[in-house]
Amino acid sequence: MNKIKPTIVFEDFTKVDIRTGTILEVNDFPKARKPAYQLIIDFGDLGVKKSSAQITTLYSKEELVGKKVNAVVNFKPMQIANFKSECLVLGIQKGDDVILLQPATSKIKNGEQVS
Repeated sequence: MNKIKPTIVFEDFTKVDIRTGTILEVNDFPKARKPAYQLIIDFGDLGVKKSSAQITTLYSKEELVGKKVNAVVNFKPMQIANFKSECLVLGIQKGDDVILLQPATSKIKNGEQVS
């Protein structure tokens, strides 16, 4: 079992910008150290952002297209091999698998903020 992380104050949490988006495109990422996909995600008024996601064991490329996801959109972009990841798609690590955290309804618009 994972231990709880250090306590933070509410102001720390308010710095994290979590938004809902729709995956538009999924590509293989053979240059990644661990198996991953390159995702192109539509965040509505925030625009389109790219992300590298290690979600290949539970999700096929075809089933990911059109799927709503939650992601942190205000991280500094990170260079991963030849790809610049601009957001962090949220999921729960279960062994070698990652289970995506998704909105419970499709009525949520792209770019809406999680609070």
